[in-house]
Amino acid sequence: MKKEIIAVGLGEVLWDVFPNGKRLGGAPANFSYHLAQQGFPTELVSAVGEDADGKGILEHLSQKQVSTKYTSRVPAPTGCVAVELDAAGVATYRFSENCAWDNLAFSPEKEKLAKQTDAVCFGTLAQRGPRSREAILCFLDAIPVSSIRVFDVNLRQNFFSEKIILDSLERCSVLKINEDETPVISKYLDAELRSREAFFSIVFEKFPGIKMIAQTLGKAGSIVCSRDGIHSEIAAEESIRLIDTVGAGDAFSAGLVAALLQGASVREAHSHAAKLAGYVCSRAGAMPEVPAAYRFSKA
Repeated sequence: MKKEIIAVGLGEVLWDVFPNGKRLGGAPANFSYHLAQQGFPTELVSAVGEDADGKGILEHLSQKQVSTKYTSRVPAPTGCVAVELDAAGVATYRFSENCAWDNLAFSPEKEKLAKQTDAVCFGTLAQRGPRSREAILCFLDAIPVSSIRVFDVNLRQNFFSEKIILDSLERCSVLKINEDETPVISKYLDAELRSREAFFSIVFEKFPGIKMIAQTLGKAGSIVCSRDGIHSEIAAEESIRLIDTVGAGDAFSAGLVAALLQGASVREAHSHAAKLAGYVCSRAGAMPEVPAAYRFSKA
């Protein structure tokens, strides 16, 4: 019998608190949601508080077909982030500290899940605390080498360090970055940022496990480059009516992975990722319902 493909979001889940209300968010949770929308069984490895906000998150995830079997309830406040949107719909974030997902713990049950995982997405934010960081690294070290391991950098405030970034680069197979994060990583690699191509080359040289780099460029579109030299560039769709950018990068990662898991080429996967991210930008919040036209199907 064919093995069921399992995708995992690993890290934070929280409430995005907008001036007009709150919505479910957190990069790994967004990733899990969009993989579920693409038809894959998904698990969220995270933690919420033993409070009303935590209960609400679990109920919302269940409604969105994201399994919470590995989302623990812990005696700490459920995470939240204040989201501010500028006139163009671009988001900035201010995160609460010492919250539930800072207390993520590894366990034999999570180790078993890791060994069955076909794709995972993780970032730097949930590694800001030592306990969660240890749990995340243990989970990543237990995943099969053949699995897709997306490091979606997501630099937030001062919640990252050189060690967190370098250790994460050692453990990923796909590096997902945006244009603002590239200079930071370049600095940590002691690389002069002469050109995008030079940066990609240095990343591939220093980290043999990285097979693909995906760089989102905001209004300029996105670029995906593979270790074997395939280079794909896609301009942003000018027809998209931008509502906000919240969760667009997470949707991009999920779209890329969904296509790759179905045997898509680099260019096919990139095209799908860009299309899905554009759709999310045209809707409010990180987890809009995704129409069938935005779900990848290998012809």
